[in-house]
Amino acid sequence: MTSTNKMRIGFIGTGIMGGHMARRLAQAGFGVTVWNRSPDKAEALRHFGVAVAAEAAEAARDADVVIAMLSSGPVCDEVLFGTNAAADAMSPGSTLVVMSSIPVETARRQGDLAAKKVIRYADAPVSGGEKGAGEGTLAIMAGGEAATIDALSPIFAPLGRVTHIGPVGSGSLAKLANQLIVASNICAVAEALLLAERGGADPARVREALLGGFADSTVFRQHGLRMIEADFAPGGPAKYQIKDTGTALALAASLGLTLPVATEVDRIFRSLVDNGGGDLDHSAAIVELRRMNPR
Repeated sequence: MTSTNKMRIGFIGTGIMGGHMARRLAQAGFGVTVWNRSPDKAEALRHFGVAVAAEAAEAARDADVVIAMLSSGPVCDEVLFGTNAAADAMSPGSTLVVMSSIPVETARRQGDLAAKKVIRYADAPVSGGEKGAGEGTLAIMAGGEAATIDALSPIFAPLGRVTHIGPVGSGSLAKLANQLIVASNICAVAEALLLAERGGADPARVREALLGGFADSTVFRQHGLRMIEADFAPGGPAKYQIKDTGTALALAASLGLTLPVATEVDRIFRSLVDNGGGDLDHSAAIVELRRMNPR
């Protein structure tokens, strides 16, 4: 792999989180070329010295490392391994890092496809939302060979804290565990604030009182405040939440597991999406709970 200060990065997917991540890599001194389906989101990065490609394959060509931050497993399959695929433009010995939330079996299959092209592969999904992406404090859950993850450490450093979980697919498995905790926590916070609201207490004062106690958490601090302020501009859209809870439940079923809390949480978010809230932040679970509990 090229020395760190000359490492070339192709970054595919510059949405809510990917744009911040590509910016941070450019500011850290890497040569970054980006591609995004909506060109305007990519064009905004030129200000930070980022080159903008017309096609995903162009962003991947001549890159030492290609990072994908796309919306789903099928989209990753299409862009990376479909027609005019980014992976086809990559050089043997380069590395493909999928930081999207994708199913475990998708990561393993992509790893096999990459190996046939003599490309290193890592699945390294993240947690921390738009705030973590902007500040470089993401939790990065990496699956792949230890040597591959070690070689990627200079790239991960501007983005957040990386933990090597195990072989390819294990990063995606850790992300599913993360998503179950986050989604369940959001729903619990929404129920608690709704109870306070309907019971006659000021939800903002209740939140203030609980800070620092056992009920405190990053979700409680950030998303609880969003719920109180009715700020549902998407950092993590609800439609992506059900993608992850659905994937987790499908995997659980394949393992013979019943996850009753996750099943109910998935039902709440699906109802939110079905009632027109798919593009709202997942903290809008409280909106759905209010709809389910009319006055």
